[in-house]
This record gives sequence, C-alpha cells and structure tokens, in this order.
Amino acid sequence: MSSRLWGIIAKEFIQLWRDRLALTLALFVPVAMLFIFGWAINTDVKHVPTAVFDQSGGVEARTLLEAFTNSQYFDITHQARSHRELTQMIDGGTAKVGIVIPPDFARQLARRDVSVQVIVDASDPQVATSAMNAAAAIGAQRSLQILTQTVEGTVLRRGGAPVDVRVRAWYNPDLVSAIFIVPGLIGALLMQTTVSVMAITVVREREKGTLEALVVSPIRRWELLLGKIVPNLLVAYGQMTMALVVAHVVFDVPIRGSLPLLYGVSAIFIVPGLIGALLMQTTVSVMAITVVREREKGTLEALVVSPIRRWELLLGKIVPNLLVAYGQMTMALVVAHVVFDVPIRGSLPLLYGLSAIFMFGTLGIGIFVSAASRTVPQAMQLSFLTFLPSIYLSGLLFPIEGMPPGAQVLASAIPLTYYLRVVRGIVLKGIGLDYLWPQVLPLLAFGAVVFTLSILRFRKQLE
Repeated sequence: MSSRLWGIIAKEFIQLWRDRLALTLALFVPVAMLFIFGWAINTDVKHVPTAVFDQSGGVEARTLLEAFTNSQYFDITHQARSHRELTQMIDGGTAKVGIVIPPDFARQLARRDVSVQVIVDASDPQVATSAMNAAAAIGAQRSLQILTQTVEGTVLRRGGAPVDVRVRAWYNPDLVSAIFIVPGLIGALLMQTTVSVMAITVVREREKGTLEALVVSPIRRWELLLGKIVPNLLVAYGQMTMALVVAHVVFDVPIRGSLPLLYGVSAIFIVPGLIGALLMQTTVSVMAITVVREREKGTLEALVVSPIRRWELLLGKIVPNLLVAYGQMTMALVVAHVVFDVPIRGSLPLLYGLSAIFMFGTLGIGIFVSAASRTVPQAMQLSFLTFLPSIYLSGLLFPIEGMPPGAQVLASAIPLTYYLRVVRGIVLKGIGLDYLWPQVLPLLAFGAVVFTLSILRFRKQLE
C-alpha cells in the first residue's frame, strides 16, 4: 500500500483516538446492551398482578387462591369488594387478571361442579396467553386433587371436573398481536422524533454557528428554547396522529379513551422525549444532532451572539421537531387502523394531548445529548443509547412482568413505560384520564425535571 494510504489510515486512527467518547461508545455500548437485554428479556411471564373478588371467604376458596399464588404466575395484590371494583382495577391497569369466586363456592363444590371466572386483560397477548394457560392448568390440577382425595378410605369420583375455570379475555379476545404492538409503536415513534430531531437541530446550529448568534441576539433564552421546542412538538403530534390513524384503520386497534387527554399528556412529556418509541426517537436524536451540527459549522456561535434570546433559540428548534413527531404519530395511527384493522376505542384528542407531555421529556433528553456531543456521530450514538433500553425494557416488545425485579425497577424509570400504558389504555381499552392519571403523573414529573435541567445545561453551554 502507498504511503498516502497509510497516512490516511493513521490520521483516522488518531482522530478516533482523540474522540474518546465515540470510541468508548463503539466498544462498550454493544457489550453493555448485550448484558442488559440478556438479563432483562424473558418471555416466560410470571408474577402477573391479580385482583380477587372472593364472595365465599371459605377454606375451599382460600385453598384455590393459594394454588394460584403458589404457581408463581399470579401475584394476588388486590382484593375487590364488587364486580365493578374488579372491572375498574383491570381497566386502570392495576391488575392484569381478575378472579371471581361465587358466594356458595364450598357448598357447590361439595354437591356438584362449580365455576370460577378468570378475567384476563388481553391487551398484551403474551401476558394474556400465559395467564390463561396457567389458570386452566391450576383448575385442572385442583380438580384432580379433589377427584382423587380419599374420604374414609373411598375415592371420590365425579362425572366432570369439580372446578371449572372459565377464562374470559377482555379488550383483545382474539389475542391479535398487532392490536398490542401497534399502539406501543406510537410511543416509540414519538420518543424517537422528539429526542433525536431536537438534539440534531441544536447540534446543527452549533455546527453552523447560528446558535451562538441567536444567543447574543435580543431573543430571550426561554424564547429561543421554546421556539425550538414547539416545532418538534408539532412534528411529534403529527407522527402520533398518523400512527393512531394507521393503528385504528389498518390494524383495527380500538381507541376507547380520550384522545385530547392523550395528546395533552404527550405535550408535557414531548417538550422534555411507534407511537411512544417513534416520538422518543425523533425528539431525542434529531434534537441532539441538529444542535451538534450547528456547533460544528459555527452557526451556533453566530446565533448566540445574535439578538435572539437563548430560550427563543431553543424553543425554535423544539417546535419543528414536535410537529414532525405529531405527523409521524398521525400517519402511524392511520396505517394501523386502515391497513392492520387496529381499533381505536378511546379519545384521539386525549391521546394527542398526553403525547405532548411525553415529548417534552424526550426533547429534554435531546438537549442533554446535544450538550454532551461535540460531533453529529456522537449525538447519533448517544441518542441510540437512550433509545434501545426504552424499546426493550418499557414493555413495548417484552412484558415487564416477565423481567427480573432489577429490570422492572429500570423499566419504572423509563418514561416510555408509562406512555405505552397511556396509548394502549386509550386505543385498546377506551379509558380516560380518571384511570390514566397514575401513568400521567410520572410523565409530568419526568418532563418537568428533565426539561428544566436540560434548559439550564443548554444555557451553561452557551455561556
């Protein structure tokens, strides 16, 4: 090989060695992901949260419930006092399974066969299938114990199974996987849009020097920041809307809840990060890359010294990314509903509203990524680093109930986890804010903290 080629190779190695962050990400991130996902991903779903409406309260009923608990597939975490309360627990996501024991359970069991109703939230087909199979097996095992028990040396024999476990699947009775996956993809799309687009736009201005020009301009910093946030937020809303349309029209995903509530919660989170994964990816990576690109080109510095206030500069970068994310969401909803026959049972305005909350948080992540990145490749790698754990640990692809306790703790710290529950609750169950507020509060807290810290970090970086 020629000396010129060797010179180029040496130069590239030197540049790579000087870019310690990129080198570290390239070498250690894949290994870290391998450990995390190999440890957390588990398709054998156990410890499903279960609510019980025990109208009997007798020994036989407690024995049957102990069989459910001892199987390790069910964790009886709630006791309902009525059918309505049990239904509310399942609708709100507090319980994935509901067990109804009749009032005369012991008497019916002594005289003839008795039926026990098991209600399963089938919005997640994988969890539902595991719970349904486990419930049927427990009923068969308990029946076998009763049939073969000895009373005064005589084996009791019956014509049928003494305990008839009747399983009912709610929200997705046919266990169609598309109905479960498509709404979750909306969250992924929103996250991708708000995080990456926001980060990329800021980085791009930093590369070109326009960010510094805006900072030294009369524009206030909050105006600059808000100006960047609003476009990204609108984009994310567009993504969310399209995703909802696709889910409902193509995949027949029902939307039973309030779409305004969903869009509202997403707005608060958007200005901080498929429908959820799409929004997160867009807001985080694009936001980080745009800022880094502007820094590389020197335009960010030009914006800083311009009359534009820093908040105006930042907000101006956020708004376009937000709009793109909303556009992605809308297209995804359209495709899901039209192409995949995903039903949309809830309120689309609620969905779009709550999506904004989610995107506020992801945009904040994008700003953080842009502040930590000096080049566009670094911004892309860091954005990808935030995206992968969210996809695999949020419950988008694998049930959280099947993960080890440590992974479940990590999942509880991921905003996409709560946003997926919002999307699936509105689209599949048709529930409203009265059931979704436990998921909205973590999104609000995450968005407020991350977005505030990102603004402070961004201002410090400009100074």
